[in-house]
Amino acid sequence: MVEKVSKIWMDGELIPWDEAKVHVLTHTLHYGLGVFEGIRCYRCSDGRSGIFRLDAHIDRLFDSALIGEIEIPFSRQEMMEACKLVVKANGLDEAYIRPIVFIGEGVMGVHPHDNPVRVAVIAWRWGAYLGEEALQKGTRVRTSSFTRHHVNAMMTKAKICGNYVNSVLAKKEAVKLGYDEAIMLDTEGYVAEASGENIFLVKGDVIKTTPPTSILPGITRDSVIQIAKDKGYTVIEERFTRDELYIADEVFFTGTAAEVTPIREIDDRPIGRGVPGRVTRDLQQTYFKAVRGEVERYRHWISYL
Repeated sequence: MVEKVSKIWMDGELIPWDEAKVHVLTHTLHYGLGVFEGIRCYRCSDGRSGIFRLDAHIDRLFDSALIGEIEIPFSRQEMMEACKLVVKANGLDEAYIRPIVFIGEGVMGVHPHDNPVRVAVIAWRWGAYLGEEALQKGTRVRTSSFTRHHVNAMMTKAKICGNYVNSVLAKKEAVKLGYDEAIMLDTEGYVAEASGENIFLVKGDVIKTTPPTSILPGITRDSVIQIAKDKGYTVIEERFTRDELYIADEVFFTGTAAEVTPIREIDDRPIGRGVPGRVTRDLQQTYFKAVRGEVERYRHWISYL
């Protein structure tokens, strides 16, 4: 359940939570053409609050809109300021921030013609996406029966609302069967990503992650790759199969919501020793220091309120 806050930024102004409503004929509600982001604000070690990689997230929002042929009626700077404003207006020191751009009511049918473009930014408290226990002990996942999108069927570089039906079905299936998350394969049977996270494996001191083809290239994914390279690890972006996951020393997820979450079991097979490994812990610890402004070389990633 999303924790209710007092204010939501909508179409350029702050309005009360209960007034943030849309018409039932909102085009995106019917056809799924809308774009969004997931961003985190952390309370930093110096007492200030800062939004992690805000500029990268807003750039991706605009890239997604370009792919979806949606013209956002606000500038990048205005969207960044809206994210900061909604956090401050609700008195939050830490928050999950959800900017969303959607097509409003007007013409019905798959071509929205001149329907208005609506924009909202919401912020609320949200803890560990897969749970605090998963962050500490690792999570249990299964390979989904649902295939990730073909690159020419859905535009995978865009964080488009309708793309997530695929993720919702995979997640529901996994939870129903007693697992925490689903790993999805691409149309050729190679590992793609999870329902809402990117995936990495570790073999020795080599870290592999899937290439940005049939996946949404995550901001956290990019951050962890940079951190790993700075620490001297070899990072390879290449396709791999599900059985490579089974025999990996370590496997972990990355994502804005999931942060860096170890995986202890896949398809009822323990990964490594069945506990979070050395490399995962090293990257996880540095990531959590980075988002709180404790690592000087990554402090430029933080936009302070």
